[in-house]
Amino acid sequence: MAGGRTCRGCGPDLSRLRGFERAIILRVVTEQTRAEDASLRIGVALDGAGFHPAAWRDPSARPTELFRARYWIDVARTAERGLLDFLTIEDSFGLQSSRFGRPDTRTDQVRGRLDAVMMASLMAPVTEHIGLIPTAVPTHTEPFHVASAISTLDHISGGRAGWRPQISWRPDEAAHVGLREVPISDRSRPEDPERAAFTAELFDEAADAVEVARRLWDSWEDDAIIRDAPTGRFIDREKLHYIDFSGRFFDVKGPSIVPRPPQGQPVIAALAHSQVPFRFAARAADVVFVTPADTADVAHWIADVRDAERLVERAGAPLKIYGEMVVFVAEREGEALADKERLDQLDGWPYRSDAAIFVGTPSRLADELEAWQAAGLDGFRLRPAVIGHDLDALVDGLVPELQRRRVFRTAYAPANLRQRLGLPPALNRYAPA
Repeated sequence: MAGGRTCRGCGPDLSRLRGFERAIILRVVTEQTRAEDASLRIGVALDGAGFHPAAWRDPSARPTELFRARYWIDVARTAERGLLDFLTIEDSFGLQSSRFGRPDTRTDQVRGRLDAVMMASLMAPVTEHIGLIPTAVPTHTEPFHVASAISTLDHISGGRAGWRPQISWRPDEAAHVGLREVPISDRSRPEDPERAAFTAELFDEAADAVEVARRLWDSWEDDAIIRDAPTGRFIDREKLHYIDFSGRFFDVKGPSIVPRPPQGQPVIAALAHSQVPFRFAARAADVVFVTPADTADVAHWIADVRDAERLVERAGAPLKIYGEMVVFVAEREGEALADKERLDQLDGWPYRSDAAIFVGTPSRLADELEAWQAAGLDGFRLRPAVIGHDLDALVDGLVPELQRRRVFRTAYAPANLRQRLGLPPALNRYAPA
């Protein structure tokens, strides 16, 4: 409760109900919570019309609406209708490209995106439960700005915000800002030492940016706002704190201009493929997205993540490890394969991804997710090949199949995003113990 109003997402107000009414509601909430605990945790990644480069040419796509609010509102509501844990929104400082590390000249693929953090803020008032995790690039964005934006998102969503930090090492992206020089990598060598060293530095910078954000989120204690009209005191100034961060990349005094987020600490999620980003995730994140090739490969990725945690001497709860998968889903096996082959033909090349590519039915996808979970993963982030088709297939095909197997929720329980992902409460570092 705050100011006499019930916090959205914090559970029902039982104070005015009779005993038997409270008992019924508490029983329902308890059953929902137990269902959540037994549930597979599944999020969805959103990017344009989908992750296949020719997705915008699929009959289910809405290419004329990719830069309009209605499209993204509909997508967010569809994901929430499927009771998914969260959605992520891709972003970058440069146009999408089919070339590694540099722009291309293709005109047959989607180019351009709306700002991910602003899109998440658009989705927040039209959804009630699903977590919203936009991408923001700390390489070219001041951490004070990102911290304020994500904290604002957490407030307007009622505790459902996260942030996926993503570094930028492309020279064309740096040229948009003009504040740093980026080395041109030697593409003739698989591992260019200069670019490798620069990339490691960017991850160090990103870790500092996350630390600044976390301190800013703690710079207001939870009860810093008083709102006492008779005495004229709106805040308790003793409960606002200077963070006085001074590091290699940033000097930030604080406090934040935005009161502490409802979650205390919005969820930090990171995509990691190798040792340097593993160490970044171990230092800075709550959730790490990894890309095993198959079930047998899961254990190796988990071991790499745990090794990184030991190397950086991670304190607190271990990372939640989520597997990535691009999905082509249809009711019949042959239909899913035909969809992929048709899109590949339109694009002129067989689709490839850093993540595993699944092509098949909802039932077989459910088998795969259960197998990956049994191998040790905490959850999944699925990338729809075509949002207009494959997101609906996840919601209307995969989710009912998982519910039949009693491994997925049938309703959302009251929870913020941290709670939904099984993360511990975020204690304020500046508040008295």
